Amino acid sequence: MFTPEQERWAEALAIYRMHGDRAAVWIAARVASLALAGDSAGVERFRQIAAKLDQLIRPGSVQ
Repeated sequence: MFTPEQERWAEALAIYRMHGDRAAVWIAARVASLALAGDSAGVERFRQIAAKLDQLIRPGSVQ
């Protein structure tokens, strides 16, 4: 069983592998769709994924 943080890392990596340099744009579009649908839990989840993606692709951003 994985922790929610481990799941977010795995999701960020999978999205990066699928979308490459456009992964952040794809996540932003997903957040917008979820926000329009009123899915606050989904918005929060994808914001967490976005934070993990940022750490994956930006050297020196891992805390």
